[in-house]
Order: sequence, then structure tokens, then C-alpha cells
Amino acid sequence: MTGFHEGELAVQARAGVREQAARLGRGMLAIDFASRRRVRVNGTVADADADGLTVAVDQAFGNCPRYIQPRDLSPAQPSAAQDFRRGDTLGESAAAVIGAADTFFLGTEHPSRGADASHRGGPPGFARVAGNTLWWPDYPGNNMFNSLGNLAVDPAAAVLVVDFATGATVQVSGTGAVEWSGTDRRVVLAVEAVVESRRPDLRAVD
Repeated sequence: MTGFHEGELAVQARAGVREQAARLGRGMLAIDFASRRRVRVNGTVADADADGLTVAVDQAFGNCPRYIQPRDLSPAQPSAAQDFRRGDTLGESAAAVIGAADTFFLGTEHPSRGADASHRGGPPGFARVAGNTLWWPDYPGNNMFNSLGNLAVDPAAAVLVVDFATGATVQVSGTGAVEWSGTDRRVVLAVEAVVESRRPDLRAVD
């Protein structure tokens, strides 16, 4: 992000991201792992040019630092994805990245309110793979239920998992549902598409 002025947010973005966001996206998440601070921003793309995106902000709100795992990330030059693989099932390598993760990012969408991006965190292994299904416990948080509310009306969802030690990423999309057991709840994602890649610029500082 590069600046905020009178309800508009300027965001730097690469060409492919600019085009896709202008067509589809209105939900963003800014997170500082070192200070354990995060802000969610929802709005509409007002402009897209060579410098990036201008987003007309409809909603902006902070979330508590709970479940944000502290880590130091250093700026790096954007790099092209390496070892790019696409499929429709969760293989061993993808399951290993997911099974070791303490952080991932969740994208959902409301039919009339647009997209939303959120953070999920917990102890390593809190997100689990069962066959071609991904599930995780929904821990108590800010009680705003943005993601769960979206899933209730539109089950389409996507997850991004990053291995900050290696730069490996797993992107999963499919249909999600909330399952209850007494007062406990979990989100179950039936996997439809998987993209694995390796991004050296996503590695954390030792």
C-alpha cells in the first residue's frame, strides 16, 4: 500500500494483479507480522493504471493481534514463481506445507457486498488435510463473522498458505461450509483447484 487520502487507498500492484483486481477484487488485508497488527479493507476499484490501483474504501477495520504469529520479513524484489504446478487434488507436497503452517489467508465473497480477505492463525498443524478436503477450527476472534457470513450465502472460497522458511506457496480454491459440534465450529473446504509454487521473495528473515 502506498497511501490513503479522502476515502481512497493507493496500492502498488503488478500488471496481472491490477487487471484481475480491477475485474474481480475488492477485499484486501494489510498485515505486519513483526508488530502483530492487521487491517482489513473492502471497497471497489476506482482506477487502475501503470502505477497500481486506487480503491474507493467502503470498510476499513483493524483486528485483534490474537493468532498472528510474529515473524520478521525483509523487503525483497518481486520474483517470478518457480516450480509452478497446477492440479485439482492436494498431493503430498501441498499437504506437507499446509500441515506445517501456523498462518494462512482466506478469501471469501458476498454476492452483493464483494470480496473479503482475512488471516487465520494457530499452532502449526491447526489446518488439516483429509483426502481432498482442507479443514481448520474456527477460533473465537473479533466476533464480526465476515468470512463465516460470506460462506453462508456463497460457498466459494480460496486459501493461500505460505511456507515462510522456503518461499513455497499453496493456493487452494473450492467450496466451503461451516460445521458445528456443540459450541465449537470448523470450516471445511472441498478442494477443486490447487496451485503450488515457490517464491524466494516470500522467505522470512532468520
